[in-house]
Amino acid sequence: MKKLLRAIKTSLIAALLFIPVIPISGEAAQMDTKELVIDLNIPHVMREAEDHQLQLNALHVGNDGQFMLVSGDLKWESSNRKVASVKNGKVTLSGHSGRVFISVSDGRCSDQITLRFKGKQDKILIEKQHGNRYDVIGKAIKNMTIEEKVGQMLMPDFRTWNGENVTAMNDDIARLVKDYHLGGVILFSENTIDTAQTARLASAFQDAAETYALLVSIDQEGGIVTRLKTGTDFPGSMALGAARSEEMAERAGKAIGEELNALGINMNFGPVLDVNNNPDNPVIAVRSFSENPQLVADLGNAYIRGLHAAGTAATAKHFPGHGDTAVDSHIGLSEVPHNMERLKQVELYPFQKAMDAGIDAIMTAHVTFPKVDDTKAISKADGSEITIPATLSYKVLTELMRKEMGYNGVIVTDALEMGAITTHFGPVDAAIRAVQAGADILLMPVGIEAVAKGLYDAVNGGDISIKRIEESVARILTLKLNRSIVKQEVEPSIAEKVANALKVVGSEEHKKVEKEAAAKSITLVKNSAVLPLKAAKGDKIAVVGSSSFYVNLLLKEVKKHHGNVTYINTQNKLSAAQLDSISDAKYIIVGTYTSSVDGRAPRAGQMLMTNQLISQLNAPVIAVGIRNPYDVMSYPTVDAALLQYSYRPASFEATADTIFGKNNPSGKLPVTIYNQDHSVLYGFGHGLGY
Repeated sequence: MKKLLRAIKTSLIAALLFIPVIPISGEAAQMDTKELVIDLNIPHVMREAEDHQLQLNALHVGNDGQFMLVSGDLKWESSNRKVASVKNGKVTLSGHSGRVFISVSDGRCSDQITLRFKGKQDKILIEKQHGNRYDVIGKAIKNMTIEEKVGQMLMPDFRTWNGENVTAMNDDIARLVKDYHLGGVILFSENTIDTAQTARLASAFQDAAETYALLVSIDQEGGIVTRLKTGTDFPGSMALGAARSEEMAERAGKAIGEELNALGINMNFGPVLDVNNNPDNPVIAVRSFSENPQLVADLGNAYIRGLHAAGTAATAKHFPGHGDTAVDSHIGLSEVPHNMERLKQVELYPFQKAMDAGIDAIMTAHVTFPKVDDTKAISKADGSEITIPATLSYKVLTELMRKEMGYNGVIVTDALEMGAITTHFGPVDAAIRAVQAGADILLMPVGIEAVAKGLYDAVNGGDISIKRIEESVARILTLKLNRSIVKQEVEPSIAEKVANALKVVGSEEHKKVEKEAAAKSITLVKNSAVLPLKAAKGDKIAVVGSSSFYVNLLLKEVKKHHGNVTYINTQNKLSAAQLDSISDAKYIIVGTYTSSVDGRAPRAGQMLMTNQLISQLNAPVIAVGIRNPYDVMSYPTVDAALLQYSYRPASFEATADTIFGKNNPSGKLPVTIYNQDHSVLYGFGHGLGY
């Protein structure tokens, strides 16, 4: 109203003086209604220093509560350059102890923040300014409609549209982003073609959001869960668990984070902090670092530090723990039967460490924990009584995670389209239950329009309090500010974004980290004086296994080391003719690839094939467990066995290098391998070298 009266007054004066009125537009129009705030002065906003550097951002905050990164000229100053200097908001500490005021001005408004550096402790203390002007999040929420608040909590996927993969923005999707005020989206492999296209798509999603920047998320764990079709293909969490290096896990996390950040993807749904202590687990397995809670916690926090250093939000999953399950929650509902004492020692331990270290977000598990919450619901599938999963449990999300474990960050559900939820709960009912339980972000709700309306009605009808919604919005906006996920007054051009992405994604530096991680992960669990191979030039080497299971990649790498190689493409027992064709082989290399209990069973085709080679041919057999380390339990009499935990090209290269002695294996088993009678075949930490 004040702005309107001022404009009328100006027009009247101009008319009287016959002076033409020139409308004020752009930054000049914004400046008279905006305050300047250093983001780190906002309560609850936190950011880690990296190599004695700390990034500060200047925000313009309007009377309507909206905030944006300042794009105009700013003057940054340090009061004590002996302690720290500042350039474009990046503070660099000199290493000298002391106190320093960092200030910023846009020529009209200014702000400052105080830093103390304790050199002996190598510690930075941040002293925030106080006052109503810093209640940026509170002001934003106060000025939001209920539709805008609910929208911040919705994170759908747009994998396909009218039967076609969504690789570019269309008007219908842009309208949904605007109309429902979405707070985020998740991308999948269907959304990616190459680096330039992915950067353009991520940018188009941000352009479609009118007020607050989107959380653009993805599952880029590395290994078997890698959504991007270009870039660096890290071997995955269990490979890092075998490498036993926090430094390597942090470098991998940072490289992944840098590539995502360059593409405009600002949130990663990783790392997996599930403790994989069930060999029969069909959905976690090599996505976990280990069966050992301490190793999972140590490597998980290192990976998180890497993501944070790259400016990418990290998400620990799947709380309270999906490791000791034998049902895939994409298909059905699984149960973890342990009591709280056991959960605290094993499943909850890595999550607690991540919370203590400041993890951005935690993803829930669609798994029941009856010793924590035995609340029942009636399944919409068949009317039976079921225990509600953690995702929909107030006792798990609010009482356990929030109150007992002290977590204040964002809680995001696992995908609400998964079978464990859709089979038993309707889309709207599941969304309402998740919010009531304490979830902040609803990932991949089924039917964005119906779910949004259902949440509006639940709030208006009193089933969900407006306070409960605002608590979630405050946490989401805090996360966005923590990771600088804020719209800029003037965005870089799409050409600049694409050029930067092409420079970062798949860079030589990242490929070097990828190759090193793969090499350090290779685990030699058995060697009957066979490896490394000392094959003469004329010796025949046979490579056996299915190209459907990536054995053709192993063949390619073996051929780099030896010229006389024969390949048999099969995933079942060999015929008499096939056996005869490799009867003169000096060495036999066989690759097995499984992802389930049935796949590695002794009577499964690949296991029959491997044991046939062992028993019917005279040549030494070297087996490679391509994905699942538990494969080796079904061919215990093999002459040599290596595990690589991943089907990414770098892992096959590392395996071939190991077979031929170019790489000295140093990996240690991150899990226990059992015999068929459940006795231990190879213990946790086992691993041979040359």
